[in-house]
Amino acid sequence: MNTKILKVLFLTNVLSKLIKQTFEQHFKPVKDLGISDWSESHVYLPAGTSAVPGRWRTIAYQKGVFEAIESPKTNKITLMFGAQLGKTSILNNSLGYYIQHQPESQIVMQPSESDVKTWLETKFNPMVDNCPSIRDCLAKPRGREGVNNQKMKSYHGGFLMLSWSGSPNTMRGRSAPKIYADEVDGYERTSEGHPVNLLWQRAATFGSKRKLLITSTPTHKGASFVEMSYLSGDQRQYYVPCPHCEEYQVLQWKNVTWHSDKGKHDTQSAYYTCEHCGSLINDGQKLAMIRKGEWQARMPFNGHASFHLNELYSPFRTFADIVQSFLEKKQTGDLKTFVNVSLAETWEEEGEQVEAGSLLARVEHWEVLPEGIVLITAGIDVQQDRIELQAVGWGVDEESWVIDYKIFHGETSEDEVWRELTQYLLHKRYQHESGKQLPIAFACLDTGGTNNMTSKAYDYVRRSRIGLPFAIKGRGGEYPFVAAPNRKRVPNKKAFDLYMIGTDEGKSILYNRLKLEEEKGASVIHFDANVCDARYFGQLTAEKRLLRYQKGFPKYEWHNVAADKRNEALDTYIYALAALRITNIDLSLKRQQLKQEAKTKPQKIANNKSFKL
Repeated sequence: MNTKILKVLFLTNVLSKLIKQTFEQHFKPVKDLGISDWSESHVYLPAGTSAVPGRWRTIAYQKGVFEAIESPKTNKITLMFGAQLGKTSILNNSLGYYIQHQPESQIVMQPSESDVKTWLETKFNPMVDNCPSIRDCLAKPRGREGVNNQKMKSYHGGFLMLSWSGSPNTMRGRSAPKIYADEVDGYERTSEGHPVNLLWQRAATFGSKRKLLITSTPTHKGASFVEMSYLSGDQRQYYVPCPHCEEYQVLQWKNVTWHSDKGKHDTQSAYYTCEHCGSLINDGQKLAMIRKGEWQARMPFNGHASFHLNELYSPFRTFADIVQSFLEKKQTGDLKTFVNVSLAETWEEEGEQVEAGSLLARVEHWEVLPEGIVLITAGIDVQQDRIELQAVGWGVDEESWVIDYKIFHGETSEDEVWRELTQYLLHKRYQHESGKQLPIAFACLDTGGTNNMTSKAYDYVRRSRIGLPFAIKGRGGEYPFVAAPNRKRVPNKKAFDLYMIGTDEGKSILYNRLKLEEEKGASVIHFDANVCDARYFGQLTAEKRLLRYQKGFPKYEWHNVAADKRNEALDTYIYALAALRITNIDLSLKRQQLKQEAKTKPQKIANNKSFKL
């Protein structure tokens, strides 16, 4: 066989292989995978972003959710889930599936712009970086073939648009069949309507292809969007079989039991009691039960599949872990967080107002600061004609003592009243039972109010030393009590940190603590008879939490019901607590240090001159 024939045969063979590879790559039908199977083939969870890093493994209860997302009969899915249940992973894997396997355009909404950035940096981007099949589909950052930034990511067959509830502009201009609304109970309603409903309109033209996934832990009874959405669906719950009697049941907090004696709790003894046969169930048996579980709907299916799941189902949390979390929240008067986040249930207030008279009967008398106080903070409120300061002593587990209340009279547009405040913050000392004299260690100054008052407050903080005081600004609504600070920068002026304070959350914390019946211990508040009179308690209890409807939407709001509308005692206590939370000081360690200093160091009051007005 001559050389020319050999060359032709060789080239023909090479060409045949290239044609075959091209056909398999571009024309061979894609294997039909569901989201669950696709995730197990393509998704890798990096260390630091998951309790179990490595190749994705679908948990039994997640598979039912994935099937609902895939089903052409389902157009809406609601997940009212607790913590540590893989809710975010369900969202992320669904996004990846409709990027790589069945490309379609998608829109994701988070409560705020900072939430979008946090989700991208800690959840979505790490998943993409560890999943080449998804990463290769996305346009390269700063590339020419598409867009890839913090607002939009394009890929062959669609795009992923990112939005947040406080910005109606991010909901306009784009339409997509797949809509994801994450943590909806944290959304800020606009004058145009609820953000979820506005976003859902972006999919109206896609008919049966459109899909809406709503996720969140719930908040307050009657005002929780995710609860209302769950109740409008078929209300599915996850039933698991008892390993002893094999009867199916829903895991409920009331059936968790542990040993306790005279206030001492053995969390390691926690177990679950079958509601049918009364047998005890441990953590290992719980995992086996979950693998055999099944979703059962309580209402007829109407195109809306709604799921409820609490933290008891989490493979990553033992019964002991959850009991410990419950006890910690109970100690700090924050059972609302446990009910919302762990049990995935709404919180219903019991007695939304505290009576001033009942608190007046609880005043105490002391000549020097009680031994339990290890640190003092202050809350400062600015009015047009005065500045009011409340000093609070703190002990282990945030037990507190109201030790001082001072009013500085004078026009706050002038400098004199601010000088008086400076002298008080720097030089005031309180005699402690140990023999030491304790200063005000940290303070929070409210910088809200009129523009002139805010400007004066900002200037004051710029001249202060760190922590005396911190600049804060309150905001109502469903916000965390203390958020990360924003850096305030003005040309030719010193920059400083401004902390946003969730005042509604602060009031809930305070009112829950005022209802504690214990005489001492975690979160209990003590009142000095020389400081706290009827007027003080009238201001401390001046507000009441009421359910209101705004344009048809239920919303809990705090309203001042005092005759004189004075509530400075309430505000300044919350600011003092915020100062403690901002510093994040270990009060147990502080107590040990105070005891050691009292034994070894002579008493000396420093004359701090680092703050001038």
